[in-house]
Amino acid sequence: MSDAGDNTRKLQALDRELLWHPYAASPPAGEIYPVTSASGVRLRLADGRELIDGMASWWCAIHGYNHPVLNRAVQAQLEDMAHVMFGGLTHPPAIKLAQLLTRITPEPLQRVFFSDSGSVAVEVAMKMAIQYQYARGRGNKRKLVALRQGYHGDTFGAMSVCDPVTGMHHLFGDVLYPHFFVDAPDCPVDRECPESQMTQVADLLAEQGEQIAAVIVEPVVQGAGGMRFYSPDYLRKLRALCDAFDVLLIFDEIATGFGRTGKLFALQHADVTPDILCLGKALTGGYMTLAATLATEEITATISAGEGGAFMHGPTFMANPLACATAIASVELLLSQPWQREVQRIENALGNGLAPARELPQVAEVRTLGAIGVIELREPVDLASVQPRFVERGVWVRPFGKLVYCMPPYVMSDADLATLTGAMVEVVGQLPGG
Repeated sequence: MSDAGDNTRKLQALDRELLWHPYAASPPAGEIYPVTSASGVRLRLADGRELIDGMASWWCAIHGYNHPVLNRAVQAQLEDMAHVMFGGLTHPPAIKLAQLLTRITPEPLQRVFFSDSGSVAVEVAMKMAIQYQYARGRGNKRKLVALRQGYHGDTFGAMSVCDPVTGMHHLFGDVLYPHFFVDAPDCPVDRECPESQMTQVADLLAEQGEQIAAVIVEPVVQGAGGMRFYSPDYLRKLRALCDAFDVLLIFDEIATGFGRTGKLFALQHADVTPDILCLGKALTGGYMTLAATLATEEITATISAGEGGAFMHGPTFMANPLACATAIASVELLLSQPWQREVQRIENALGNGLAPARELPQVAEVRTLGAIGVIELREPVDLASVQPRFVERGVWVRPFGKLVYCMPPYVMSDADLATLTGAMVEVVGQLPGG
């Protein structure tokens, strides 16, 4: 047994003894792969193998790993301070990042509330919507409307607006606050959305509008709920309905923000401004956890003038200076480069590379948008048996449900993209036929 192999087995044994991984039993059913370093688009395993990361660490490492610009930002901020409480205090990284975010998002979104993670950003958005309605004397407006097949996070509030049937949180259904759900749009991303697609949500707002504080959606791309793409026109029509029925509109762009769909924000496909916007994941380029919830001045002022005179939320690590400094560096790095061209290059490579999967009987659909490539199967994937097949081919892809998909870093080369898509098609082709 080599030293590398021995070290790998020791790490795996300790992991199985001590740790509990996401969406997994403990110990996990499948193999866990110890990573010792990462650079560019490659993960280096303890046994010396390297994997091309097709997941960008759950969609956030848009610049790849160990980037010198982000490294310098962390080191420079560390010389000043790693953290300071945000209650009664402020600091330059938080201010500069807020200036940057309000500059690159739609103009009405002028207030920034920082939090720890995407799930918390959604919690914050939901609380903002409800507290806003309460401050307006509309305390009965306490429910939200969400799309089926949507996903918004793992905390309790976020779980309550995830798909109640096919989502990952159906076991908690009896203890979650009940909200309203409507069918997800089924209009192609490159088409207008027919009025018939709006009937269900329009009827719900007409019948239950006095109870509804806000509608929450993932614009254009429904992520972990199914990697579904839909027409931006749906968002334009939904905005008009929300205005007509005095309901706020929340966009969850945690997965889609910062270029993933080919636009800096997915809302730009529709040229629609929400009342509240949630950002996270790629905000720091995958270096550390940070999220932001942006709101209009009307929401901010109304809540601030209401009972208590304050918004009732405050994470301990809110606006962490290290994370804010890294986020500034990541966003500025993205904007300083021809990122649209790179994302378009990736979209073309994914489209070409995954196209052969359309001929496989196991495959229901192949779709791409921006730096997102999806092979949807007819039957669910057995993750424990499939994951090692990707590792053997030198790529890291993490399927779920019926989906074998990738969201690569924007710096991935054409050659690596070809290796990634080739492995996806090859492994899918070895699965039981449809």
